[in-house]
Amino acid sequence: MKKSLVIVESPAKARTLTKILGKGYSLKASIGHIRDLPKSQLGVDTEHSFAPKYVIPRDKRKTVGELKRAAEAASTIYLATDPDREGEAISWHLTEATRTKGVPYRRVVFHELTKEAIKRAFKHPRSIDMQLVNAQQARRILDRLVGYKISPLLWRNVRRGLSAGRVQSVTLRIIVDREREIEKFVPVEYWSIEAELTRKAPPETPAFRAMLVGLADGTKLDIRNEKEAADFRAELEQAAYNVAKVKTKKATRRPAPPFITSTLQQESWRKLRFSAKQTMVIAQQLYEGLSIGDEGSVGLITYMRTDSTRVARSAVAEAREFIVDRYGSQFIPPRARSFATTVKGAQEAHEAIRPTKVWREPSLIKPYLNRTQFKLYELIWKRMVASQMAAALFDNTTVDIEAKRPRSRTKYLFRTTTSVITFPGFMTLYIEGLDEGEEEGRKKSLLPNLEKGDELNLLELFPEQHFTQPPPRFTEATLVKTLEQWGIGRPSTYAPILSTIQEREYVTKTKGGFQPTELGCVVNDLLVEHFSDIVDIEFTARMEKELDEIANDNRDWVGVIRDFYTPFDKSLTDASQLMERVKLADELVEETCPQCGKPLAIKRGRYGKFLACSGYPECKFTKPYQIKIGVSCPQCGSELIQRLSKKGRLFYGCSNYPDCRFASNFRPLPDPCPTCGGLLTLYRERWAKCTKCRYRGKIEESETTTETK
Repeated sequence: MKKSLVIVESPAKARTLTKILGKGYSLKASIGHIRDLPKSQLGVDTEHSFAPKYVIPRDKRKTVGELKRAAEAASTIYLATDPDREGEAISWHLTEATRTKGVPYRRVVFHELTKEAIKRAFKHPRSIDMQLVNAQQARRILDRLVGYKISPLLWRNVRRGLSAGRVQSVTLRIIVDREREIEKFVPVEYWSIEAELTRKAPPETPAFRAMLVGLADGTKLDIRNEKEAADFRAELEQAAYNVAKVKTKKATRRPAPPFITSTLQQESWRKLRFSAKQTMVIAQQLYEGLSIGDEGSVGLITYMRTDSTRVARSAVAEAREFIVDRYGSQFIPPRARSFATTVKGAQEAHEAIRPTKVWREPSLIKPYLNRTQFKLYELIWKRMVASQMAAALFDNTTVDIEAKRPRSRTKYLFRTTTSVITFPGFMTLYIEGLDEGEEEGRKKSLLPNLEKGDELNLLELFPEQHFTQPPPRFTEATLVKTLEQWGIGRPSTYAPILSTIQEREYVTKTKGGFQPTELGCVVNDLLVEHFSDIVDIEFTARMEKELDEIANDNRDWVGVIRDFYTPFDKSLTDASQLMERVKLADELVEETCPQCGKPLAIKRGRYGKFLACSGYPECKFTKPYQIKIGVSCPQCGSELIQRLSKKGRLFYGCSNYPDCRFASNFRPLPDPCPTCGGLLTLYRERWAKCTKCRYRGKIEESETTTETK
C-alpha cells in the first residue's frame, strides 16, 4: 500500500512529525527553498509583466530528484511547510518542481508541532493560497529589481561587493540619520538640587530626599550653571521646610502580551543580549522539536515568525489553570486576557509565540536543552504565563514640600515620590525589560509617614551638574522596534536585514549600538541623492501595505510592481549618468612596507581583504590580510588566524599553512588546558573544551577577537 508523502523544510521538523504521524506517512525535507531566481542574472522579464524565471540551484538538484521519486511513489502529497507567505511559496515551488501526474497535492497548516495541532491540520487540508504566493513573489521580485539594478552602480562608483536592498537601505538610512543627529548634538549644562530632610517632631524618622522642582506657584526653575546653583543653595540653606501636600494614589500595572517576532527579538536582546539572528536560530530549534526524555522529539513553542498576539483559547485556559495551581486563584484576573495587535498588516490567523504546553515548565526540561535554548525557552514561557496573570497593584505616594526663607515671599517646591507594591500579580514571575533611555527616572526613596503641615529639618543640600544627552544609537532591540512601528519589513526579515548591513561593513556595533562606517555613510548618501524614494521610510512602509493588500486579494501583484518600476527605471537611468565615483580613504595599519617604508593599508579585491603599500602605484608590495587571535598553534607554535572556508564558513587555522595543517571550527582560547596544558577552544558560550584531552569547563568570560594584520 502506498504511503502519503509529507514534505517539510527541515530534517528536525521531519523527525518530530514522523513521531506524531506514524507509519502511514513518509517524511522528506526540502532543506528550505528548492527554486529561486538565478544568481547570475536578473531573472525578471521587465518587458513582459515582470515574469520571474525560476531555476533549481545546483546544490538543490539532488534533493529535488529525491523528492520527485518520493512523489511518484506516494498516494497523496502533503505540503507541510511553515504557516506564512514564505512557507506558502515554498509549497507552491515544491508543487511546480515535483508535479506527478495522478497524485493529489494538499496543503496543511499548523502553528505548533503538537499531536493535536498536526492531527487537526491533516483532517482539514486545503489547496495552495495563490494570493499568499503572489504576495511573496511580488516581494521577491521587488527586492531583486532593487538589489540587481542598484548594486552594479555601487560596484562601479564605490567598490565591488556592495549591495542595496529595498528594506536594507532604509534601515541603513535610519542608522545614519541617527548618527548625524548625535554628531550635531550640542550638550547643554543644567543643575539639579536635592534636599536631605527628616521630620522635626518625634518620634525620629529616617532621612529622605526630595528634588527641587520649581516655585510653589508652579513656575519652573532653570539652573544653568554652578554659580546659579550656589546662589540657590545659599538661599535654601536659610529656608524653613514643611510638608505642603501628601497624595497617595492606587495604580495598576498590567502584563505585556505574549511575544510576537519583533518583541521576542527586542526582549531577548535586552535580557539575554542575543542578536536578532541568534534569537531566530534558537527559536527555530525550539519550534521544530527537540528530544525531551521519554516524550521524544517534540515542538516546544509555536511558530516563531508572527505578528499576531492572538492566543488559542485552549492555551489560555491551560495557562489560567497552571497559575491557579502554582500561585493561587488571586493571581488570575476574573476574565481571560486578550490583547489587541498593534502591528500594521498583522496576520491575525497566526498565533503569538508561546510554549506548546504550559505545564512543560523550564526547570523540568532544562536537562534536555543547551544553555541558549533554555534561556530563550524560559523567556517565552514566562512571558506567556505572566500575560494571563493578575495585574500588579501599587500605592504611589507623592509628597510636596515647601521651602521659605524668613521675611521672603518666594516659596520653593520640593517633591519626592515612592511606590509600594501592595499586590505583585504578574511581577512575581516576569517584568518586561527597558531600552536605553527608558529607565524609570531616579531611584524612589523610601518615605516615612508624613502628614500635611509636618515641619522638617534640612540635613544637607546636594547640587549636581548634568548635561543634556544626544539620542542613543540604535540597538538590536530599538532598531527592530522602529522598523515594526513604521511597518517596514516582515517578521521574517528583521534578522537577515541586521545581519546583512553588518556583513557588508555598512555598520559596526559600538557598546551594543549600531554605528555607521564611512562606507555606510557614503553608500547611504549616494542612495539618498539618486534614489530618494527607495530609501524613504514612508514610501517603503506604503510598499509593505500594498504587499499586504496582494495577500488579502485586494491588489494585483503585477500592477503593484509596475507602479513601482516605472519611476524606479527613470531614476536608474539618471543615476547611471550622474552618479559620481567616490574614493574611500585607505584604512592604514601599524605595519610598514618592507620595500619603501610607507604604512600598509587594508585593500579589498575580488577575493576579500589584503594588505598593500599605501605608496601604490610607485610601490606594488602586497601581502595576505590575516586576523590574528593572539593564540599560538599547538602543533608548530606559529600564530593561529581566523580564516574562511570556500563555502564562507569561519574556522581557525595555522598561519604556517600549508606546512602546518592545524585547524579548528571552535575559537581557540589563550589560556592552556588546566588538566594537560593543551589548547582550549570555546565550544559554547562561556564553556571551553580541550583539543587534546577530555577536559570540559566553564570560563568566566569569553575572549574577544583582536583584529590585527
